[in-house]
Amino acid sequence: MDQPEKTPQPPVEPPEPTKPTAEEVAASGATPAPAGVVPKGMMRIDLHCHSEASADCRTPLAAFPGRCKARGITVQAITDHNEIWGAQQLQEMTLGSELTVIVGEEVSSRDGEIIGLFLREKIPAGLSAEETVERIKAQGGLVLLPHGFDPLKRYRLTRLALERIAGQIDIVESFNARISRPTWNRTAAQWADERGLPKSAGTDAHTLAHVGEAWVQTPERPIRTPEDLLAALGEGTVMGEWTHPALAFVQKLWDMGRRRLMGA
Repeated sequence: MDQPEKTPQPPVEPPEPTKPTAEEVAASGATPAPAGVVPKGMMRIDLHCHSEASADCRTPLAAFPGRCKARGITVQAITDHNEIWGAQQLQEMTLGSELTVIVGEEVSSRDGEIIGLFLREKIPAGLSAEETVERIKAQGGLVLLPHGFDPLKRYRLTRLALERIAGQIDIVESFNARISRPTWNRTAAQWADERGLPKSAGTDAHTLAHVGEAWVQTPERPIRTPEDLLAALGEGTVMGEWTHPALAFVQKLWDMGRRRLMGA
């Protein structure tokens, strides 16, 4: 007797993100704020996020406009791993809309990860930190240091490389929502303050649910150029919600499995 075909079942739903304790918030260096509630005359900027163009993320590009609007994000940098096609496509999709998309790339240099913003061409992986920075600058782009002080980040920029390119860094990510311990964000903020560098926030989101969990809140203005962005960050306040990276990793695996099952 033929057995009925089994209907594929989606992976078990992961646990909901836990809210950080008061001590963790205090240590993170970020100011908490209600999601999606943006004061009049203000805007929110996230400079570190992934899309389906990253090998370890399946968030559809088409989902970003609605999610960013729901979370109050006005300026979203898409910084996929060693790719810019996703950011370029989303930028074209949102032309004339209220969402500004910055084309970025989280470049895997042989010395660790470096983010380039306002790029026109993809920067290849495997270059030295100096070569990577040189190629970002050659495009008129900005160099952003992501999660550079978390010793548990597998692909963090090495300390020696950081020392070599310190003078070429334009922005320091002082709040990463996926950092292993919130205190590393404070270390990054202190490093930026000592050098007079603007600070940024990044969700480092690899799932749609995490988009919009970190931002810089700053007075409204058009962001068309690197100079516009630097000016906005200089007047901004870093805000966000931290999720333990182990939980974020489980949620990412679940999301990727669910979307594969759905053929998305």
